[in-house]
Amino acid sequence: MRALVVDHTSPGHLSLTDIPDPRPAAHEALVRVEAVSLNFGEIHGAIHPETPDGTVLGWDAAGVVVRAATDGSGPAEGERVVTLGESGWSELRAVPATLLGTAPEDADPGALSTIPVAGLSALHVLRRMGPLLGRRVMVTGASGGVGRYAVQLAARAGAHVVAISRNPAQADGLRALGAHEVHPEPAAVRQPVSAVLDNVGGPYLVDAFAALSPGGSLFSVGRSSEADAVLPPDALRGDQGRHDRSIHTFFLFGDPAADFSTDLTWLAGEIAAGRLDPGISWRGPWTRHSEAVQVLLDRRLHGKAVLDLA
Repeated sequence: MRALVVDHTSPGHLSLTDIPDPRPAAHEALVRVEAVSLNFGEIHGAIHPETPDGTVLGWDAAGVVVRAATDGSGPAEGERVVTLGESGWSELRAVPATLLGTAPEDADPGALSTIPVAGLSALHVLRRMGPLLGRRVMVTGASGGVGRYAVQLAARAGAHVVAISRNPAQADGLRALGAHEVHPEPAAVRQPVSAVLDNVGGPYLVDAFAALSPGGSLFSVGRSSEADAVLPPDALRGDQGRHDRSIHTFFLFGDPAADFSTDLTWLAGEIAAGRLDPGISWRGPWTRHSEAVQVLLDRRLHGKAVLDLA
């Protein structure tokens, strides 16, 4: 089969080549991949000099089951699915039932491929915030993959969504997704928020933490700024209405026994029904992988980049 593999001699540090087909275990379905979406973390891994040539990366992919798991778990042959895991940038992928969700037959595989890392991260962090109805929730990096899903899901849960985006051209689009306020940086927010989903890190995390009301929580999901977050001594004082605030780290795969199938299926249904916007801002055949990589590295992408294999 064909796959995108790490190749440090090629533009974008990736090249298309032939590799052996996967050999599914009894609990794994064999999926023919139709589309994949790219994440900045994957691209960073591809260009890292310590990543060996020949490595197949890729967390997010959507396609069709061509061979069901032999232990009877998961979807049947012919079902359209959205999948999470490793080595997704290939024509075939072996996936455990816990890491795939089913989708309507007519769903766009490119839209489905945006779901796994971004959609699941947003959904799981918002759940950790507790009931959101009537609460002010800040989302930094709101025009990115996780951010766009978080804005939409938080608004649907009844939150007053405070979106943070450095690009003023994104403001109208974020309001259309459900944001009630759009600001260029957390320091511009004048009213306290009860929870923060932070995708940026660095000074944004520091200022977002300062915007928390008593008892508020910040969840650190991404660090796209690649800058240090240095909290001043006063940030940790508990007086003057700043008590009982917390910072939480997040790792989607933190629970090795996690079963994401139900959430992936629900998100796929919402995408297919048009109730969630996948936010695809770049799309092309996987032969144009170098172009997609460069768009991500240049930080010119607001939303998701999708590669079609068909």
